[in-house]
This record gives sequence, structure tokens and C-alpha cells, in this order.
Amino acid sequence: LDQPLKRPEAKRDELREFAQRRVDVLDLKANRLLSREFEIVAQSFPAELIELFATRDEHTPRHALNKDQANAFFGVLAFERLLGETEFVPTMRELCHMLQRAYNHPVDIEFTVNFTPDGKFRVNLVQCRPFQVKMGGEGSRAKVPDNIEPGRLLFQTRGPIVGHSVAAVIDRLIYVVPSIYSQMSMSQRYSVARTIGRLTHLHSDGPRQTIMLVGPGRWGTSMPSLGVPVSFAEINTASVICELAMMHAGLVPDVSLGTHFFNDLVEMDMLYLAVSPGCEGHALHEEFMRQQPNQLTRLLPNAGEWADVLRVVDSDRLTPRGAIFLNVDSMKQRGVCYWGGR
Repeated sequence: LDQPLKRPEAKRDELREFAQRRVDVLDLKANRLLSREFEIVAQSFPAELIELFATRDEHTPRHALNKDQANAFFGVLAFERLLGETEFVPTMRELCHMLQRAYNHPVDIEFTVNFTPDGKFRVNLVQCRPFQVKMGGEGSRAKVPDNIEPGRLLFQTRGPIVGHSVAAVIDRLIYVVPSIYSQMSMSQRYSVARTIGRLTHLHSDGPRQTIMLVGPGRWGTSMPSLGVPVSFAEINTASVICELAMMHAGLVPDVSLGTHFFNDLVEMDMLYLAVSPGCEGHALHEEFMRQQPNQLTRLLPNAGEWADVLRVVDSDRLTPRGAIFLNVDSMKQRGVCYWGGR
């Protein structure tokens, strides 16, 4: 709400490519929920309202339309006028501040908005959940070592970090290689997500391992173009989730801060952190992870086709011997992950 017009796309053409195309509607005659193309649904909107939500796409050639599309609205569903020219953003900002004061915590809300033809609107609050983070006592701080040798550093971050401070050995690191993942098709990305779910549940009936997930974009996104489309049930055995603010040269997705399943993270006492390579205090060094033996096919013999994009590194099989350490001070918003002897 502080920067409502900020977008992850670098070019206008990418806005058109990644914009939402389908919307859920209630079919009152059939009494069921349906998914429909936005251009078709838009025919039911008053002309003065549709411009609030969508920007007309002048690149759609008229001769490419069939007879059923003659009256369709062809536009990019970007909400630019709604966010930039109405009182919607100030109203939502005031609403969230009011709820935060009442709950004494930031809140996650779900809402509906009904508009009148003159552009006025009414917000209906459907659901409100406080973002309550468990706070530790004396053990809520962890020392973060300084001046780690570059050859031993996997990554470092200055936040955002959500969760307890940690000083732990990472038993298994599952790393999604951004440069390869960004070149994959959407169906391949879903397959990678399913494979990660299998990896995280291999030892679900034994002693719990400390598993850390590191990948580009948002974990748990419904849009594979913006991250890794896992469900929470697939990664609920992980202890640490790390999002990399990188995808490819034309798209740098905003990290989610764990909001896709924030309350689940808190309930399961999972640590969330983000790394923004190129920003001050942040760094990512892939060399160590690429040089280590990939345990993927040892654990899942039939997953060899994903060996380039999924790197599975186990502390008890490192070369040279040692372990992967993670030190995070959530109060200072600092964290480092590195290799060390033990």
C-alpha cells in the first residue's frame, strides 16, 4: 500500500504477458462458481467502471477476433486507475492501520469491494487474521559471525526475516537453480514443485531433519512465473524457507515475506528469510552448492531429469567434510549461511 503502482515487470510487454486473464464468477442461474475469460466477463461491466480495472490493449487486431468476441473488451487487467486515481488505496491503508491498532499486530485481510457507476465504492471486510509472531526469551538472539571467507559463504541477508533467531546445522539444503528454473515451461515448474514435495517427506516418519529450501521468487505462489508453486503440505517438514529476489533479467519478483501461508509458518515455528542479491548486506554464492555432490538421484532415483535445476546438498556428505551452518539474528535482521568444519 506504500507503493501501489510498483510492478515486478521491467517492460510494458511483460505486463501484458503476465497479467491475469481469467476471473472467478458466480453463475446465478447454474448456482455454481465458474472461471471465465476476463474479456468476456467485462462485457457485463459499465464502460465507466471497466477502465478502473483494465487498460485497453490496442495491440489486439480486429481481424483476429471471431464473431463471439465482437463486443469483448480487450485489455490488460492491471488496476492502474483504481490504484492511482481513486481513494481505494488511502481507504485500505486506513483500514489496515485501524485493525493493526485494534489487534496490536499487523493483519492479513480478505475483502470485497462493490462499486457504483459514479466510481464510489463500499469495502466489505470478509476475514481478518493478525500476523502474530512468537517471541523468544533469552534465547531469542543468535550471534551472526562476521568476515566469513568468501569460499565458505553460501549466502547472507539483511532481511526481511520472520521467525525465531537460529544457530543451527542444516541437515539438507534443497536449492532451486534460478538460471535454469527461469528457462523452464510452466508444466516443468509444477513438476519441480512436486519433486520438492517428495524430497521433504522422505523421512517424515523418522527423526526430523533440519531442511532448508532456497529458491527464486515466491515459495507457494499460484503463478509459476513468479516462484515455486508448492503447497504448504508439500513443504511443512522444512525448518527454513529462503526466497531469492531473482528470476531472470526481465523479471525480479517481489518476495512474499511468507504471506502465502504466514500463519502456518508461525504455527510450525518455521523460519522465513529473503536474499536480494546485489543489495547492500546481501550476497549469494552458488559455487559451493554447484560443486557439492547432488543427492537428488540417490534419494529419488527417478528424478534425474531435474538434476540440473534441483541441487540437494546433505551436510553428512559434504566434500570436504564439514557442515552447513545457518546463523540468524531476527532482532537485527541479519543472517548468514556458510560451510564450516565440525
